Amino acid sequence: MNILILGAGGREHALAWAVLQNPKCDRLVVAPGNAGIDAIAECAALDIEDPEAVVGFAVEESIDFVIIGPEAPLAAGVSDALTAAGILVFGPSAEAARLEASKGFTKEICDACGAPTAAWARFRDAQAARAYVAAHGAPIVVKADGLAAGKGVVVAETVQQAHAAIDDILGGAFGAAGAEVVIEDFMTGQEASFFVLSDGQTVLPIGTAQDHKRIGEGDTGPNTGGMGAYSPAPILSDTVAELALERIVKPTVAEMARRGIPYRGVLYAGLMIENGQPRLVEYNARFGDPETQVLMMRLGGQALDLMLACAEGRLAEMQVIWANDHAMTVVMAARGYPGAYAKGSVIAGLDQLAEDSHHMVFHAGTRAEGGTIRADGGRVLNVTARGATLAEARARAYGMVEGIDWPDGVYRRDIGWRAL
Repeated sequence: MNILILGAGGREHALAWAVLQNPKCDRLVVAPGNAGIDAIAECAALDIEDPEAVVGFAVEESIDFVIIGPEAPLAAGVSDALTAAGILVFGPSAEAARLEASKGFTKEICDACGAPTAAWARFRDAQAARAYVAAHGAPIVVKADGLAAGKGVVVAETVQQAHAAIDDILGGAFGAAGAEVVIEDFMTGQEASFFVLSDGQTVLPIGTAQDHKRIGEGDTGPNTGGMGAYSPAPILSDTVAELALERIVKPTVAEMARRGIPYRGVLYAGLMIENGQPRLVEYNARFGDPETQVLMMRLGGQALDLMLACAEGRLAEMQVIWANDHAMTVVMAARGYPGAYAKGSVIAGLDQLAEDSHHMVFHAGTRAEGGTIRADGGRVLNVTARGATLAEARARAYGMVEGIDWPDGVYRRDIGWRAL
């Protein structure tokens, strides 16, 4: 079959790598892709947030199945347009994707189905929001309601920081995503990621992961899109995962169906776990990044079968087959990220590294120029490895990092420290 993946990051490189291992894939196109993806698949220039353009491309190129990577095309209604055109698609409708696109909507769903999460309130008026914070104190969490590329969340340690975050969000720092602000109680515990597929009725867990959001070692400094991840997440034991499935995820999917908004696609639950009890931090309506990189390393070619079954409503007949191993990815970022950073620096040594089922460098923000690979984003490379133990996966990943010659690249040296 002919398959189209939408996206340009490390997540999409990992998805492409896994899909290509499945014999069902005859032709793979990734739009727009990056330098790493271009080495294994066709890349196409396409505005992936334009539903009409995506449908037109899919029809013209005889695409049988579309996999949507990032959240923006989902919110733009690309999945809806493909479905209306009769093209099989992996990714929820725009209405269902509000589980990620609106934090307030998610909280309403949780309240309706009894899913445990932090107490919350929503505001459009800054003065009212500041009064709420003053009454509740700090630490407290302030979020832009809409999509802000993972950067619209402030964990305020003081009332003053919370007030500043409110002013930033409602003052336009995140554009339309900040039309409303959601304020939540601060939850303590360890955060982990739980990934399930849903075809609107059946829910199938497909893995756990834990990532490192902060730029600095020891989980310090500003939040980023993610500086590394590993799978499975030890904190998300089978018992905790079952609790999350029964108390949070299944009730959510049932409530969405009850409202006439069946959720079809991957649902990524960010959980806070304390004393063996999970509570929902947030939902994402797509695979995480960099969590996808470790999940795909462990899933391999069966990932395509699972996504197809999800899109076709056949999840009840599927089973996930896991190797009893571990995977870790280390993000190499441009110096200065998540603040201002320069593009264009040359990355050498990649062609000397192994690329197999236990070692992969997934490109996130790269471009090819004059026979060289150059940095073209904030998070640039995802250096990923598998091992029989997490320690072995870690040693392999960092061994690969040492083989990359990129003076302008930075990375954390402690990925996995909580588990190890």
